[in-house]
Amino acid sequence: MSGTWGNRIKISIFGESHGEAIGAVIDGLPPGIKLDMEAIKFQMKRRAPGQSDITTARKEEDEFQILSGYFNGYTTGTPLAFIIKNKDARSSDYEYIKDIPRPGHGDYTGGVKYKGYNDYRGGGHFSGRITAPIVFIGAICRQILESKGIYIVSHIKNIGSIDDDSFDAIHIDEDLIRRLNTMRLPLIADEKIKDMEAEILSAKADEDSIGGSIECAVVGLPAGVGEPFFDSVECRLSYILFSIPGVKGVEFGSGFYITRMRGSEANDEFCIQDGVVKTKTNHSGGIQGGITNGMPVIFRVAIKPTSSIGKKQRSVDMTKMEEVEFEIKGRHDPCIVPRAVPVVEAAAAIAILDLYI
Repeated sequence: MSGTWGNRIKISIFGESHGEAIGAVIDGLPPGIKLDMEAIKFQMKRRAPGQSDITTARKEEDEFQILSGYFNGYTTGTPLAFIIKNKDARSSDYEYIKDIPRPGHGDYTGGVKYKGYNDYRGGGHFSGRITAPIVFIGAICRQILESKGIYIVSHIKNIGSIDDDSFDAIHIDEDLIRRLNTMRLPLIADEKIKDMEAEILSAKADEDSIGGSIECAVVGLPAGVGEPFFDSVECRLSYILFSIPGVKGVEFGSGFYITRMRGSEANDEFCIQDGVVKTKTNHSGGIQGGITNGMPVIFRVAIKPTSSIGKKQRSVDMTKMEEVEFEIKGRHDPCIVPRAVPVVEAAAAIAILDLYI
């Protein structure tokens, strides 16, 4: 089933954007994990809509209710189930897409696959709203990882033509990790925040949208995690990252740029630092043969412009079988990249913990 993922940590997500609630079941969590509820709430708030003029106006507090698998402050080891109520849905905004699929969305493909029985309101199960349970699960997974000295951090690499600096592929210090994890627009070069905001607001004013990319790093992961071939670190991370709505590309280390190098440049030579095997460079993104080598695991995720825009677009009326011009209604993000940052981190935490266990 497409709604279930994982080997050692199994997750099953459910719900629709305008349904009663969304949520998930997590199986495989060890017993006796003390959950920091404030840390979970913090991660949920990072993703939540309606916090500024560069996000959708839909207001959802993303308050969660744990139904099972948690007792007296600790995980029990049995499946942990939770729900998040939907409170600010305006379903009437989507009545028209029963017949007219929106360009860039899953309306047409979902309608075909589910024979017209799918919940089309707000995109239904195809909606980015369903990433809220992913962030909840990821918040738990990253607590377990952090207890083992493994940290996940990311920043917005670009929005449109505005670029941030890149991570130091060899060393990412703790101060930078703490700073980025608390920023609304996490940038290494924080003087570019206003430029990125202006880029988003310009697209919004033009009733359009804009995309960007996120660079993420897993720091402190020891050598030896992962498997060759089908369960490589790249495979497992890419698998869950591509489940995030809007993600259109994932690259590791130097990514596609490595095709411009010679082997003598691309190979990460080994060295000894403080009695530990390291590499002098990190073009491989901390992964060789599908297995971690102890260097930071670094990858980038490309996110398309939000499909819902205010400009008139062309589509088809499925009942009349004719082409039409129409405008999309509802409340939408002019750029989903800022709210996707905690989702990317959460997905990475889930995949890494699944591999690490």
